Amino acid sequence: MNLDRIRQDFPILSNSDIIYFDNACTTLKPNSVIEAVSQYYRELPFCDRGNYRLSKMVGEKCEKVRQQTAKFINASKPSEIIFLKNATEGINLVANSLDFQEGDIVLTSDKEHNSNFLPWLKLANQNKIKHLITKTTDDGEFDLEDFKAQLEKNQGNIKLVSLVYTSNLDGATYPVREIIEFAHKHKALVLLDATQAATHQRIDVRKSGVDFLVFSAHKMLGPTGVGVLYLKKEIVDNFTPSVIGGGTVSNASYTDYELLPSPQRFEAGIQNYSGIFGFGAALDYLNSIGMENIEKQNLVLNKYISENLLSLPNIRLIGPPEPEKRSGIISFYVKGVDPHYIAQLLESSGNIAIRSGQLCVHSWFSDKEVKGVIRISTYFYNTMAEAEKLIKQIKNILRIL
Repeated sequence: MNLDRIRQDFPILSNSDIIYFDNACTTLKPNSVIEAVSQYYRELPFCDRGNYRLSKMVGEKCEKVRQQTAKFINASKPSEIIFLKNATEGINLVANSLDFQEGDIVLTSDKEHNSNFLPWLKLANQNKIKHLITKTTDDGEFDLEDFKAQLEKNQGNIKLVSLVYTSNLDGATYPVREIIEFAHKHKALVLLDATQAATHQRIDVRKSGVDFLVFSAHKMLGPTGVGVLYLKKEIVDNFTPSVIGGGTVSNASYTDYELLPSPQRFEAGIQNYSGIFGFGAALDYLNSIGMENIEKQNLVLNKYISENLLSLPNIRLIGPPEPEKRSGIISFYVKGVDPHYIAQLLESSGNIAIRSGQLCVHSWFSDKEVKGVIRISTYFYNTMAEAEKLIKQIKNILRIL
């Protein structure tokens, strides 16, 4: 990859000296994505429900992006792709649309982002489901034995397994194919939160056999306000939407209505057309870079940053010790030091942007009694020179603490 050329595609990198290491929160946007969003407002500022030519062009453009998205994750049909405002909405749609019966259990892990934790906790507190948690190891890896034991112990009662694919806390990726195979063996459906995974690795929903999968455009170079819910074709026609309204029905009377097929039945109201245009451009850009190249660059940077951090005193790394098991995420804390203070010093001394705190994984931090971490998250446009400056600034900060 020619990083100098690639970085010219990102206005914020061309026009600022910021060193951006908060990519697990949201990624930067290339010119092609910004232009695609602008194209909607300049050339096609219409909705897709009219019979006039320009209205139809909006719909055709959005359907093309739906096809791109299906291909990106190897879905069987474009109708399995539902456009929503983010992954959180997708998880809530599943939570509020599945037909839960008395005694049904939803199983999550102990490292779930609030988006894949709070919807299930809410249903459990309303006595609509029972919520169980499978543990990860001390190094943050998924404990398959504990997972299997929970499924066998609750034979037939676990209706849904809902897990993060790659953790935003420590970058660890769960063994999803083994998880799905064992869950299906015990008649449980599987939902994967792929918001971190989709940004840096190939996802194949047909190979994995996953039933539901969510991710967000803004973590993949795309605009905010666009998310994807994948619904497996064997489930989609019998899955009842939790939100209905304009655009979801073929007919309605004063007493009844007829839902449209998927995906329309799940996409109530006017859609984020400009965001969908931008997401299509983001997918094109990611394909031009290559997911394999993204993984390679993340690993090079992770190895350098991890090795240098571990050579420093009083630093505790979160997650698996091997960089290759943590994608582009390096989370750590300095014993006895507020992580927000270090984040502020990194910005004031070197214009380095990183994340600090509990990363929307409050339940894990509460359980471990850890106040927070410093999270460095890399992406393909980050350079070794930026990583070297980061380490230099951290060393300088530790000297004065």
